[in-house]
Amino acid sequence: MSGSLMLDIAGTWLTAEDRRLLRQPEVGGLILFARNIEHPQQVRELCAAIRAERPDLLLAVDQEGGRVQRLRQGFVRLPSMQALAAAPDAPRLAGQCGWLMATEVLAVGLDFSFAPVLDLDHGRSTVIGSRAFGSDPARVSQLAAAFIAGMREAGMAATGKHFPGHGWPEADSHVAIPRDERSLDEIRACDLQPFVALAPQLDGIMPAHVIYPQVDAQPAGFSRRWLQDILRGELGYQGVIFSDDLSMAGAHVAGAADARVAAALDAGCDMALVCNDRGAAEQALDYLQRRGVQPPARLARMRARSWPGQDYRAQPRWLEAVGALRAAGLI
Repeated sequence: MSGSLMLDIAGTWLTAEDRRLLRQPEVGGLILFARNIEHPQQVRELCAAIRAERPDLLLAVDQEGGRVQRLRQGFVRLPSMQALAAAPDAPRLAGQCGWLMATEVLAVGLDFSFAPVLDLDHGRSTVIGSRAFGSDPARVSQLAAAFIAGMREAGMAATGKHFPGHGWPEADSHVAIPRDERSLDEIRACDLQPFVALAPQLDGIMPAHVIYPQVDAQPAGFSRRWLQDILRGELGYQGVIFSDDLSMAGAHVAGAADARVAAALDAGCDMALVCNDRGAAEQALDYLQRRGVQPPARLARMRARSWPGQDYRAQPRWLEAVGALRAAGLI
């Protein structure tokens, strides 16, 4: 069984040091960034090399559409969720977009994309903005459900983010520590609603590096109140909980890398992401080797459920999805 740590690598191929890290049983996943990606064949070869070292690793990417789209050259340039939501017949197109995204990601050997975004666009957060399906919880739930259905049809697990909602605070958790001063009742009535509606359909959930001081002094990803009492308890969520990247500024309230990993796992995260900082990754790995964490079996649900052949672009289903999005002016 794979471990509880998801790491990254620096380049488009594996170094000897990368291979050493990936062989450690505490490492359970690897996420690719734009710097790791040149074109589809290169990504296939990289994924094959990773799986030759560790067949059990989860391989992930952020391929939401719009500005968050790591796979670009040789892949369909997907619309933002904001643009998708504004199109006529948006629910049908969301399903087509979810299927298309998932198929192209799976076709190069990756297991899943961290998608969809379930945050609401309150017109305040620049880091969310066009990544969201909109501001109305019911509409966001409807469109995200269609997008998830498309992903699942293609064979990909879905991960909703960023629980319980990152759309209200103005600060960007990549570079700051956002705070959402609203009450729990206000959040429950609004931003939490897509997570309530879609929890049974989500294989994974990623909490926000946001502090909601009227609920807990810790960011959601370090909060047992949010992850255990509310997400697991009230929402009855049974899937995987991924931390957001613990190298982001919003996570540094917990201290050094080992303390951040400890805080995430103790709060209820199943897998901790430590990216863009190899020193922090080494520190996190050393901590997990001393701690001896046994990762939960539910991580296995994130594996790809089917793999399209490399000729998927000749298949009627791909032509249908691309045709629908093109006819709507979205690609």
